[in-house]
Amino acid sequence: MVRLATRSDIPQLVELMREFYAESSFPLDREWAERAFAGLIDKPSHGAVWLIESGGAPVGHVVLSVRFAMEFGGLSGYIDDLFVRPAHRRQGAASAALDALFADCRRRSCRSVHVEVGPHNTAANMLYRRYGLVPGDDQRQSLGVVLQPAG
Repeated sequence: MVRLATRSDIPQLVELMREFYAESSFPLDREWAERAFAGLIDKPSHGAVWLIESGGAPVGHVVLSVRFAMEFGGLSGYIDDLFVRPAHRRQGAASAALDALFADCRRRSCRSVHVEVGPHNTAANMLYRRYGLVPGDDQRQSLGVVLQPAG
């Protein structure tokens, strides 16, 4: 089952995020993660978070961020996180989560959906291809910088 997350789900979401980050040996600042989930849940215009459950227990989550993209002349969805606990993979949980995310993007009239995935993550690439997400052919690369708060 996939359902929109609420503030009461934040502790479970942070634990799922910790497991997700641990798979790539990334540390997780729990307080930062709590604030990030709360900020998104409290501002649905910025996106959404879904909790994936099996037998009433959390087994994963997916995060949608939304922005206006000049390239597409409208809103663009971004799959910010998608994680399913290993014991529940390849059982349809990620597909159910993406179904919910894409339905929400259509409701919002998003003109595109994007995701970042490593080229060697075969399972994720196969999943995303089923939803039409494929590498661009224009040689662009994703660049970024972390900004410090003003003040």
